Amino acid sequence: MTAATHSPLFPQVPESADAVLDGLDPEQREVALALHGPVCVLAGAGTGKTRAITHRIAYGVRAGILQPGSVLAVTFTNRAAGEMRGRLRELGAGGVQARTFHSAALRQLQYFWPKVVGGDLPRLLERKIQLVAESAARCRVRLDRNELRDVTGEIEWAKVTQTVPGDYPAAVAKSVRDAPRDPAEIGQIYAMYEQLKRDRSVIDFEDVLLLTVGILQDRHDIADQIRRQYQHFVVDEYQDVSPLQQRLLDLWLGDRDNLCVVGDASQTIYSFTGATPDHLLNFRTRHPNATVVKLVRDYRSTPQVVHLANGLLSQARGRAAEHRLELISQRDPGPEPAYTEYSDEPAEAEGTARRIRDLIAAGVPAGEIAVLYRINAQSEVYEQALADAGVPYQLRGAERFFERQEVREAGIALRGAARAGGNDALLDDTEDLPSQVRAVLSTKGWTTEPPAGSGAVRDRWESLAALVRLAEDFARARSGATLSDLVAELDERAAAQHAPTVQGVTLASLHAAKGLEWDAVFLVGLTEGMMPITYAKTDEQVEEERRLLYVGVTRARLHLSLSWALSRSPGGRASRRPTRFLKGLRPGSGALGAAGAGGGGSVERGSGGGRRKRRGPVLCRVCGATLTEAGEMKLMRCEDCPSDMDEALYERLREWRSDQAKQLGQPAYCVFTDKTLMAIAECVPSTDGELAAISGVGARKLDRFGADVLALCAGEEPGEERAEDDGED
Repeated sequence: MTAATHSPLFPQVPESADAVLDGLDPEQREVALALHGPVCVLAGAGTGKTRAITHRIAYGVRAGILQPGSVLAVTFTNRAAGEMRGRLRELGAGGVQARTFHSAALRQLQYFWPKVVGGDLPRLLERKIQLVAESAARCRVRLDRNELRDVTGEIEWAKVTQTVPGDYPAAVAKSVRDAPRDPAEIGQIYAMYEQLKRDRSVIDFEDVLLLTVGILQDRHDIADQIRRQYQHFVVDEYQDVSPLQQRLLDLWLGDRDNLCVVGDASQTIYSFTGATPDHLLNFRTRHPNATVVKLVRDYRSTPQVVHLANGLLSQARGRAAEHRLELISQRDPGPEPAYTEYSDEPAEAEGTARRIRDLIAAGVPAGEIAVLYRINAQSEVYEQALADAGVPYQLRGAERFFERQEVREAGIALRGAARAGGNDALLDDTEDLPSQVRAVLSTKGWTTEPPAGSGAVRDRWESLAALVRLAEDFARARSGATLSDLVAELDERAAAQHAPTVQGVTLASLHAAKGLEWDAVFLVGLTEGMMPITYAKTDEQVEEERRLLYVGVTRARLHLSLSWALSRSPGGRASRRPTRFLKGLRPGSGALGAAGAGGGGSVERGSGGGRRKRRGPVLCRVCGATLTEAGEMKLMRCEDCPSDMDEALYERLREWRSDQAKQLGQPAYCVFTDKTLMAIAECVPSTDGELAAISGVGARKLDRFGADVLALCAGEEPGEERAEDDGED
């Protein structure tokens, strides 16, 4: 055995079955030893549920109680299934099947189809959206790209809830579901879609489950064959099981009860896809003799983070709340969660970026930091703020803002209108830049009121609304700005954010963050209307929003920051309120009646940087007036004051920045943004103090790039003076 076998990459396989149990806490050990009969594991966030169930399977295999080929473990993602197989191999339990529901069903369907139907299994439709588009066209219904995504999602929901086309309108009404179009219309498209699939001998992913269910119901001999092979079942993330998946699981089991399910009703956040915690909550009713084990020892988060998470759930209502778990942190104490109230959204983004930069400077890796928000349209302001702060970032579960289809289409439309100028009839009745932008984007789907419900149509509207807000802010910052000026600004932002992907801070929606964890988490935009989201109308929808925030809180290991902005833009009316979910938890928000609530700390008022000390007013370096707009403060002058930028210096700075970016292997904006370079070329600083006073030049960048920049400003080649100094040493 080589030394490498003992490394963390090649852990040593336990020598015996009993050795598999080493290192498990009492509750995890109880799970591992519960090898017979129905078992329900209620596992809170960060409590080691995967460790518990993999050790359970491995112990059973190593002890000779379970045969590897007789165990089927199912979960919801290929990543989770792969992780489970890897852990089982490390524990000496190779040969156990760990798959997603779809993967397991497809394997069985491919094997039995020739025997049941004859011939090969119909071709699997990888993406159904094109066929849905054709179905809509045949029904004479026009769907744009985003409506197409939403209708496709509705068809998927109908199928996993076992709803046939004719019953779809009634099912939508019963579920209080916001359909993206008239339910009768969607029902027609759904029926046509099913007809086209039959005509072309293709099946989709939902059909894989439906057809497997059909075969097992109709062919008892095949059902018996599968039941002889698989004697023991384990289901992870059981709170996310759909009615169709539960039906398949029941058929796999037959009249046996060798089933172990693992879940947490407080982490149910996908009900819009058909997932329901009812199967988890009703497990003990269906299996009165079930062994129930609760995992509440949290190994992920500090007591301070866990305290807040428990406080959130202590206010919850409904069935899921009745089964909430009170977590107990196993980690050493850490910092209290930070609560920060900002005047406006740009200030919140800039303050978050500064705090992140401070954490990185203190030694927290950028890849161990995340900014989590409710909807993807919120990403743009954080992409820009992190770029301005020189912090690399990566988006998860979403395209970069300027790479989204609707944003690209809007950019083309705005560019065309700018070129046409006064010859574009669309702009005849517009009076200023924002009204011009609203007129142009109204042709792309923007309306004064947001569409009802969630989904792709809402996402598209949010992206276009973000462009409208950007135009309004740009017009306030630059009096007299034209549509061409705005297009140039958008191009500059897009160029900065089209840089190669780098390892950095994660930007993600709360839904996309499920199953992940970081050392530091920033939960942003926590205002009423965003958390809970506006279209969460029913009590259950609001409670799911609370669970979504709970999932966000429990992603943090050590540092947790929660923030909100009182207005959307600088100078706006401070009419927003922090999310109701933090009432009684954040300092100064009133006492909470229930036990186990919130943490300590204080609410900080962040004006931009989120720093505790107040900054004085920023004065125009030309006329001395107080600057209030973000664009003016960036350039340190009024927009109306003359610019004395040294064009030649600006070009030299750009060339130098390009070289630095290549050497560092980072995007150019991580060195300095274009606007920071413009401010340097206008101010032409000659000392460290003058350079540090420019927005975008902090202590870190001053230390790293200051000598080069000052040399360029003095008309010298960067590095010359340092090279002479090095020669003297």
